[in-house]
Amino acid sequence: MTRVLARLDGVVRRFGSITALDGAQLELRAGEVHGVLGENGAGKSTLLNVLGGLVRPDSGTVSIEGVPVTIANPRDAWTHGVGLVHQHFKLVPRLTVTENLTLSIRTAHTGWRLPLADVKERARALMASTGLDFPLDADVEDLGVGDRQRVEILKALLRGPRVLVLDEPTAVLAPPEVEPLFELLRKLADEGRSVVLVAHNLEEILSIADRVTVLREGRSVLTAERREVTATGLAAAMVGRDAAVPSRVAESTSVSNETGGSPIVASCASAHVLGPRGEVALEDVDLEIRRGEIVGVAGVAGNGQRELARLFSGRTAPIRGAVDLPPRIGFIPQDRIEEGLALDLDLAENVALHEHRMTDSRLLDWTEIRASTERIVQDFDVRTPDTYTLARALSGGNQQKLVVGREIRAAGDLLVAENPTRGLDVVATGFVRALLPELVAAPDGPGVLLVSTDLNEVIELSDRIFTAVRGRLIEIPADARTRDSIGSVMLAGTV
Repeated sequence: MTRVLARLDGVVRRFGSITALDGAQLELRAGEVHGVLGENGAGKSTLLNVLGGLVRPDSGTVSIEGVPVTIANPRDAWTHGVGLVHQHFKLVPRLTVTENLTLSIRTAHTGWRLPLADVKERARALMASTGLDFPLDADVEDLGVGDRQRVEILKALLRGPRVLVLDEPTAVLAPPEVEPLFELLRKLADEGRSVVLVAHNLEEILSIADRVTVLREGRSVLTAERREVTATGLAAAMVGRDAAVPSRVAESTSVSNETGGSPIVASCASAHVLGPRGEVALEDVDLEIRRGEIVGVAGVAGNGQRELARLFSGRTAPIRGAVDLPPRIGFIPQDRIEEGLALDLDLAENVALHEHRMTDSRLLDWTEIRASTERIVQDFDVRTPDTYTLARALSGGNQQKLVVGREIRAAGDLLVAENPTRGLDVVATGFVRALLPELVAAPDGPGVLLVSTDLNEVIELSDRIFTAVRGRLIEIPADARTRDSIGSVMLAGTV
């Protein structure tokens, strides 16, 4: 029988009036990739945070190789061979990558001097064997989300964990980057580790997992071998009813709204934009976005798409060239924690942040803001007791739904959306993907700039598609809008 490395049994955890876990169970075996699925707020992250020492259960047991243990903090988890790669990064932005890696493995025995040279040597060896690639001497605050994700994975691997838990690791990766990651996870499992993968993309889970567990309302409702389940069956288990599963887009599929005669709502001409380290991240870019159209941009992280989103959302200005933006812009950022929410404010106060930007008055109508927040909560199915709940108390997916709802409401002329379905479950993903075309199709609907690492999403929703390659935008011809063709352009830089 396959050795069980870790088991969580009957785990209960409450946060005030919210029951996040209600008797959840999870068994992790050596040599397997185990997929964990569930709706937003189902308890996935909380359950794995119990295993990782970030959350203490109210009741239930945690066992490591058959021995009940108490995991009171992350150091206990590391001692028991559990490494956790968080959905929200646990990095110190102002320190370098090497300094962050060193802090993650520092103990009382290392003394005051940090072993930076030793860690850098070990990191380079791991990077060579795993295919992870990022600058070790760069400040973390200068890295894109994709590189930060890779730093988190390497940070966990430096401790040599027997159980490696990854919470939504592919959410910020472009399609060409997902396959090497999955090859790494399979290699780690084949070495005898247990690899736990939390994801909302059912196709990804089915392509890599040996077994799956589904959580619903804090309970484990299904554990099965991969061969025993289908995407439709998993979606039904997640939501407790039949659910539409966003399917892989047909290779020739693309949207066409015939917007060629619509007015231009935003544009840039010969735009040069600097990146976080002062380098030229966008070079001589021309782009027009018309009312009623969705312009999709795909690309491997670090090729300028983040700077493009910040340019069109008004967060940065070109050092050369021109940009023309409308007054009413909604912006769904790539990182809801860093750029989208104030975690220690309640939901209505977070909605008010955008209201404050949009009004000339110093006074806010809190009655209307509370009512608007209630509508967002209802329309976007944000799971919360009330609008007075702190944003910090929501699950990652429900935080994302709040940001999406707020920014869509604000986007009278232009919506800039970076990975808008990141962290959303299968039902919420389908809802947002259906909503964007409806949004632009409405009378006086805005234009949308969609920057996404989900290539299916870009192909499905976009009227025009571009790839960002080394700071340039390359338009994809209508007859080349396939995953393979676009992926090739991402890597090669030519159509």
